[in-house]
Amino acid sequence: MIPALYALYLQNELPDQFAVLGTSRTTISDPDFQKRIVEDVKTFSSKKPIERKRLIEFSKRFYYQSLDATNADEYEILKKRLSDLSKKVKSKENYLYYLSTSPTLFPMIAENLGKKGLQKENRGTGWKRIIVEKPFGRDLKSARALNSRLQSYFHEDQIYRIDHYLGKETVQNIMAFRFANGFIEPLWNRNYVSRVEVTAAESIGVEERGGYYDHYGVLRDMVQNHLLQVVGTIAMEPPAFFNATAVRNETVKVFQSLRAIKPREVSKSVIAGQYMASKIRGESVAGYREEKDVAPDSRTPTYVALKIFIDNWRWGNVPFYIRTGKRLPTRVTEVVIYFKKTPHHLFATNGEPNVGCNQLIMRIQPDEGTLLKFGIKTPGSGFNIEDVSMDFHYSQLTNAHIPEAYERLILDCMLGDATLYARIDAVEACWRFVDPILNVLEKRPKTKIYGYPAGTWGPLESHELFDDPKNDWRYPCKNLATEGEYCEL
Repeated sequence: MIPALYALYLQNELPDQFAVLGTSRTTISDPDFQKRIVEDVKTFSSKKPIERKRLIEFSKRFYYQSLDATNADEYEILKKRLSDLSKKVKSKENYLYYLSTSPTLFPMIAENLGKKGLQKENRGTGWKRIIVEKPFGRDLKSARALNSRLQSYFHEDQIYRIDHYLGKETVQNIMAFRFANGFIEPLWNRNYVSRVEVTAAESIGVEERGGYYDHYGVLRDMVQNHLLQVVGTIAMEPPAFFNATAVRNETVKVFQSLRAIKPREVSKSVIAGQYMASKIRGESVAGYREEKDVAPDSRTPTYVALKIFIDNWRWGNVPFYIRTGKRLPTRVTEVVIYFKKTPHHLFATNGEPNVGCNQLIMRIQPDEGTLLKFGIKTPGSGFNIEDVSMDFHYSQLTNAHIPEAYERLILDCMLGDATLYARIDAVEACWRFVDPILNVLEKRPKTKIYGYPAGTWGPLESHELFDDPKNDWRYPCKNLATEGEYCEL
């Protein structure tokens, strides 16, 4: 978050007068906190080289207050400190609370802020907004309980549920690509699309987050929020207006149209896996169950692949294949739209069609960009068709600043624009879809959790999700234009 604020500061996107107050139980002086901010920016900021003078100016905007978030009495101290800072920087008491804490503290912090009136937007005072990080609960029941606690003190339009995937420039570009180009939208439906594939692969393991991860797993950590939000962006209808209400109304309709996967269908529609010890480029890596703070008999999935359907007029019976996992060959997130093959195979070799299906690949990270695959005639006699690619890379925009997700989202919250934030009905609709799958995986011990060697593309059983055995997952590489099952970083 600090590098994101620094980037906004360099671009003069922040108010002329602002202050950031950090809080935690640790006792730190303002000067020491400012020194820490300087070091953090030097270490983590992507804006190089660092402008030392501006960095020092930036760090002077940071202050610190020791606070036990669970102690309601200490919020009186917080209230006075905020009031003093507000007068100092003339902020009109515009307060943005960012809860970068354990999710278990979200309800308690909101309640304590509310008891001290720190959420009130009375006449003469500024706006008050609160950002909560995912996960938004562990299931539908806990998500509803969390929302009830938040809404006991904050209005829904004050609550911003942040999902950094929605803040990525390339996720937003999915909407722009569809709705700004007249030749794309007419093809964006079941008449022309045979299947859609969404991949979010991570090359790292659980690192030092074993305790957290073993409690949540890949379905809660990635599918319920990030990947379903991407699916919602792909599958949504064109909104009547481009504003927060209209856009989020359309994505909610997608989540409400997800075909429920019944318990008896989970084994055919969901493949869950867990990475095992292996060697990656000659280096031994531990299996998930050997990771720190992970139970030795854990059944928590680190990989999942699903075949899902959206029951509406646009996408009826078009399968959406989504997969995500840890310890896969490379770090990559992308969307692939597979268009239907031509109905008449005019060009064939020995009676067999030699034309593949057109593919539109939208890369979210890394090597962000868009690639379209289509067939052309190879030079020479006959009509042999070869697949070629036409691509665009964001790196070609040499003079354009591509903001990090948190830059865009923090600025949007300050401006009161909730378009790229999750609304509670969307969160609940996604939990309604995911909950039955979790119940089968977690409460039925005989449900299979497949092992896969670290550094591979997950369990081989994931191929069984495809109705046509000739179909397969795309194996993306770091470079958008290349692919292969054994791509390296």
